[in-house]
Amino acid sequence: MDDAAAVIERYARFADDEARGRSDVYEDWARGIAQDPETAALLARIPATRRQPPLVFAVARMQGAPVGPWVGLRRWLREHGDRLVAEASALSLQTNEPLRCAPLVAALSLVPGPVALVELGASAGLCLYPDRYSYRFWGTRDVRLDPVEGSAAVVLASEMRGAGGGELTLPRVLTRVGVDLAPLDARDAADRAFLEALVWPGEDGRAERIAAALDVAAADPPRMIVGDAADPATLDDAIADARRAAPDASIVVTTPGLLPHVPRAGRERLRRALTERDVRWVSIHPAGMSGAPQASTGAAASGFHLTLDGQVVAECDPLGAWLEWRAS
Repeated sequence: MDDAAAVIERYARFADDEARGRSDVYEDWARGIAQDPETAALLARIPATRRQPPLVFAVARMQGAPVGPWVGLRRWLREHGDRLVAEASALSLQTNEPLRCAPLVAALSLVPGPVALVELGASAGLCLYPDRYSYRFWGTRDVRLDPVEGSAAVVLASEMRGAGGGELTLPRVLTRVGVDLAPLDARDAADRAFLEALVWPGEDGRAERIAAALDVAAADPPRMIVGDAADPATLDDAIADARRAAPDASIVVTTPGLLPHVPRAGRERLRRALTERDVRWVSIHPAGMSGAPQASTGAAASGFHLTLDGQVVAECDPLGAWLEWRAS
């Protein structure tokens, strides 16, 4: 399969499997590209690791592409395609969704505190502030959590399903360390604009939530390490930083959404390293990526697991909109 044919196949699959029901605009754009060999050939000039539809579409919107029917994007690409190719080729897809802190808080409630957080694949670090956000869990249990100061600017609502789990509490976080190949800075206007552009049209409330979380991170930036999260040496540097800053805290390494972006060999190397070190590990990832049993608990399973130290404690939505406790 040549590169243009790969673009057509990839964008058709995205329209059917990911954008449908989530973003009418992105479904229309992806379907249009899949039916337009000329545009597919243009996007084939972007490296395969950088031509994901959400990244390409975000860059197009940042550069002024009209958010509307496919015909408008097609017309815009005829004039600005070279600039789009150059910019998309230099960026990496980032998903920094603070709502993932809802399942993270559920797992952190099972860890004795205080804690020092180390997030691998941290982007701008928005998931390093679970103690600074407010939570409204609803469903099988209605739980309201707020910082001691009161309701926060970021309020995260998540449905709780199933029986299980202990008492939900906000963690006491003593220090925060992030690791990323290309970390973003919540204080930088361009980085903020990029993260906000990665929100899909039609995702009501998400852009506002990310903007408010960026303000939280900008007011108290985490320590950021530039490096490969799957490299044990980088992991050791991050753990050492956290331990120096908070010697009496439990070190908790989190990987919310990271593992699908790490090649299999890197995932296995990271899993071994986390098992061998004196840390707790909380993760959100597709089933099977931590070596834990893959059996689903309910008809609404997403295929994503919330795990603690490699053991599945709940099914969860990939972005944190719900979690379903495992009965055990």
